[in-house]
Amino acid sequence: MTPDTGIISRMRYLMEISRMSQADMSRRLGMDPATLSKILSGKLPVTEGFINRVVADMGVSKRWLRDGDDLPFAKPVRARTIDSPEISDDLPCRGVPVYDIDVTAGFGSLDRMFTQEHIIGMVDLPRISPDAAIVRVSGDSMSPTVPSGAFVAVRDVTAAPAIFWGQIYVVVMDSYRMVKFLRRHPSDPSMVILHSDNPAYDDMDVALADIRRLYIVEAILNYDVRC
Repeated sequence: MTPDTGIISRMRYLMEISRMSQADMSRRLGMDPATLSKILSGKLPVTEGFINRVVADMGVSKRWLRDGDDLPFAKPVRARTIDSPEISDDLPCRGVPVYDIDVTAGFGSLDRMFTQEHIIGMVDLPRISPDAAIVRVSGDSMSPTVPSGAFVAVRDVTAAPAIFWGQIYVVVMDSYRMVKFLRRHPSDPSMVILHSDNPAYDDMDVALADIRRLYIVEAILNYDVRC
């Protein structure tokens, strides 16, 4: 078995346990579906950049994906806030923090709200990277993909070199925060299109320079509360 064959096998295992189709995986990685298909079929080589993308976007162990060692999903030893190394003894020892924050309420960066007193619990799920934060979403503009009241796992990617077009982001601007699909503007590279899933909402053209912060939505947590 070649190194690429082993990585491809582990990629298929990752899709299986995450219940993701190949199309789901390409969207999660921000890749062209045809390119991912060629990699998984062995027609294109598995590059270090591809490995790093899977590790960053899927939260898997690089040792496991590249070499077959370790476990697929590394577990944080103790609970930490998103912006602080302090460890809380009052919370479970592992998982991603859930914050009592409505990401669409108010404006300004979320970082100042990712503090210990806003943590209301921890979630330990394999598809969520340990450096993410889980927050609540209100409003129906992204319904049905993100229904009002759903929780989403977000990760700060403001310093990332590129936008993964077609992915869902929390977009932070001076006057508001929104959860939207980001689409490339067809004619003006200085602009971006904010697209809602709900057809009742129109697309918005926004200047990239007006976006203060971006948080990619890594996972959507929907659940029913039943008596």
